[in-house]
Amino acid sequence: MKIFLFITCVLFSTHVLAAEEQYQFNSANEEQLFKELTLELRCPKCQNQNIADSDAVVAKDLRDKVLELVKEGNNKQQVVDYMIDRYGYFVHYKPPITPLTLLLWILPLLFVVVGFVVIFVRQKQQKNRQTSWSQQDEQKLNDLIAQYQESK
Repeated sequence: MKIFLFITCVLFSTHVLAAEEQYQFNSANEEQLFKELTLELRCPKCQNQNIADSDAVVAKDLRDKVLELVKEGNNKQQVVDYMIDRYGYFVHYKPPITPLTLLLWILPLLFVVVGFVVIFVRQKQQKNRQTSWSQQDEQKLNDLIAQYQESK
Protein backbone atom coordinates (compact mmCIF):
# COMPACT_ATOMS: atom_id res chain seq x y z
CA MET A 1 0.00 0.00 0.00
CA LYS A 2 2.82 2.39 0.84
CA ILE A 3 4.50 1.75 -2.49
CA PHE A 4 1.25 2.57 -4.31
CA LEU A 5 1.00 5.87 -2.41
CA PHE A 6 4.64 6.65 -3.20
CA ILE A 7 4.16 5.99 -6.94
CA THR A 8 1.00 8.11 -6.98
CA CYS A 9 2.81 11.00 -5.32
CA VAL A 10 5.68 10.78 -7.77
CA LEU A 11 3.36 10.71 -10.79
CA PHE A 12 1.32 13.71 -9.66
CA SER A 13 4.34 15.79 -8.70
CA THR A 14 6.15 15.68 -12.05
CA HIS A 15 4.77 19.09 -13.02
CA VAL A 16 6.93 20.57 -10.25
CA LEU A 17 9.99 19.67 -12.30
CA ALA A 18 8.84 21.77 -15.27
CA ALA A 19 11.43 24.42 -16.04
CA GLU A 20 10.57 28.02 -16.58
CA GLU A 21 12.60 30.06 -19.03
CA GLN A 22 15.29 32.07 -17.32
CA TYR A 23 16.81 34.97 -19.21
CA GLN A 24 20.03 36.68 -18.21
CA PHE A 25 20.22 40.46 -18.55
CA ASN A 26 23.15 42.85 -18.36
CA SER A 27 21.13 45.53 -16.57
CA ALA A 28 17.79 46.19 -14.95
CA ASN A 29 16.89 48.50 -17.86
CA GLU A 30 17.31 45.63 -20.33
CA GLU A 31 15.11 43.41 -18.20
CA GLN A 32 12.41 46.11 -17.94
CA LEU A 33 12.52 46.75 -21.71
CA PHE A 34 12.30 43.00 -22.40
CA LYS A 35 9.24 42.66 -20.14
CA GLU A 36 7.51 45.65 -21.76
CA LEU A 37 8.14 44.34 -25.26
CA THR A 38 7.01 40.79 -24.55
CA LEU A 39 3.77 42.11 -23.08
CA GLU A 40 3.23 44.46 -26.03
CA LEU A 41 3.97 42.05 -28.88
CA ARG A 42 1.30 39.58 -30.00
CA CYS A 43 1.93 35.93 -30.77
CA PRO A 44 1.27 35.33 -34.50
CA LYS A 45 0.04 31.80 -33.82
CA CYS A 46 -2.12 32.41 -30.74
CA GLN A 47 -3.50 35.65 -32.19
CA ASN A 48 -4.91 37.08 -28.98
CA GLN A 49 -2.10 36.37 -26.56
CA ASN A 50 1.13 38.25 -26.02
CA ILE A 51 4.46 36.51 -26.45
CA ALA A 52 5.16 36.66 -22.71
CA ASP A 53 2.16 34.45 -21.91
CA SER A 54 2.17 32.17 -24.95
CA ASP A 55 3.64 28.68 -24.90
CA ALA A 56 3.80 28.43 -28.71
CA VAL A 57 7.15 27.71 -30.32
CA VAL A 58 6.95 30.86 -32.42
CA ALA A 59 6.36 32.91 -29.24
CA LYS A 60 9.52 31.45 -27.70
CA ASP A 61 11.42 32.30 -30.88
CA LEU A 62 10.07 35.85 -30.70
CA ARG A 63 11.06 36.17 -27.03
CA ASP A 64 14.56 34.96 -27.91
CA LYS A 65 14.78 37.47 -30.77
CA VAL A 66 13.54 40.29 -28.53
CA LEU A 67 16.19 39.34 -25.98
CA GLU A 68 18.86 39.34 -28.68
CA LEU A 69 17.77 42.74 -30.00
CA VAL A 70 17.60 44.24 -26.51
CA LYS A 71 21.08 42.95 -25.67
CA GLU A 72 22.38 44.48 -28.92
CA GLY A 73 21.29 47.86 -27.56
CA ASN A 74 18.19 48.46 -29.67
CA ASN A 75 15.53 50.67 -28.12
CA LYS A 76 11.85 49.80 -27.85
CA GLN A 77 10.84 51.40 -31.15
CA GLN A 78 13.63 49.67 -33.07
CA VAL A 79 12.58 46.25 -31.73
CA VAL A 80 8.91 46.93 -32.53
CA ASP A 81 9.84 48.11 -36.03
CA TYR A 82 11.89 44.95 -36.59
CA MET A 83 8.97 42.74 -35.54
CA ILE A 84 6.49 44.69 -37.68
CA ASP A 85 8.80 44.42 -40.69
CA ARG A 86 9.01 40.68 -40.20
CA TYR A 87 5.44 39.80 -39.10
CA GLY A 88 3.32 42.79 -40.13
CA TYR A 89 1.24 45.18 -38.04
CA PHE A 90 -0.68 42.28 -36.52
CA VAL A 91 2.23 41.44 -34.21
CA HIS A 92 1.84 44.75 -32.36
CA TYR A 93 -1.13 45.44 -30.08
CA LYS A 94 -0.97 49.15 -30.90
CA PRO A 95 -0.89 49.35 -34.71
CA PRO A 96 -0.26 52.78 -36.25
CA ILE A 97 -3.02 54.70 -37.99
CA THR A 98 -2.63 54.20 -41.72
CA PRO A 99 -5.04 54.74 -44.61
CA LEU A 100 -5.81 51.01 -44.54
CA THR A 101 -6.64 50.94 -40.82
CA LEU A 102 -8.79 54.05 -41.23
CA LEU A 103 -10.63 52.31 -44.05
CA LEU A 104 -11.17 49.24 -41.85
CA TRP A 105 -12.74 51.43 -39.13
CA ILE A 106 -14.74 53.78 -41.35
CA LEU A 107 -16.11 51.31 -43.92
CA PRO A 108 -18.44 49.44 -41.50
CA LEU A 109 -19.76 52.75 -40.16
CA LEU A 110 -20.33 53.91 -43.72
CA PHE A 111 -22.32 50.74 -44.48
CA VAL A 112 -24.53 51.35 -41.44
CA VAL A 113 -25.16 54.98 -42.40
CA VAL A 114 -25.95 54.04 -46.01
CA GLY A 115 -28.32 51.32 -44.76
CA PHE A 116 -30.21 53.79 -42.58
CA VAL A 117 -30.44 56.27 -45.48
CA VAL A 118 -31.84 53.56 -47.78
CA ILE A 119 -34.42 52.53 -45.16
CA PHE A 120 -35.41 56.15 -44.56
CA VAL A 121 -35.78 56.90 -48.29
CA ARG A 122 -37.85 53.75 -48.91
CA GLN A 123 -40.21 54.53 -46.05
CA LYS A 124 -40.60 58.08 -47.34
CA GLN A 125 -41.41 56.74 -50.82
CA GLN A 126 -44.01 54.33 -49.43
CA LYS A 127 -45.74 57.15 -47.57
CA ASN A 128 -45.84 59.22 -50.75
CA ARG A 129 -47.28 56.32 -52.74
CA GLN A 130 -50.41 55.97 -50.67
CA THR A 131 -53.10 54.86 -53.04
CA SER A 132 -56.43 56.55 -52.88
CA TRP A 133 -59.64 54.51 -52.86
CA SER A 134 -61.42 55.29 -56.08
CA GLN A 135 -65.09 54.91 -56.94
CA GLN A 136 -64.22 51.99 -59.24
CA ASP A 137 -62.49 50.19 -56.37
CA GLU A 138 -65.56 50.72 -54.20
CA GLN A 139 -67.78 49.28 -56.94
CA LYS A 140 -65.53 46.21 -57.37
CA LEU A 141 -65.58 45.57 -53.64
CA ASN A 142 -69.37 45.77 -53.54
CA ASP A 143 -69.62 43.38 -56.51
CA LEU A 144 -67.31 40.87 -54.81
CA ILE A 145 -69.27 41.06 -51.58
CA ALA A 146 -72.50 40.51 -53.48
CA GLN A 147 -71.05 37.49 -55.34
CA TYR A 148 -69.81 36.01 -52.07
CA GLN A 149 -73.20 36.39 -50.40
CA GLU A 150 -74.97 34.83 -53.43
CA SER A 151 -72.65 31.82 -53.36
CA LYS A 152 -73.52 31.04 -49.74
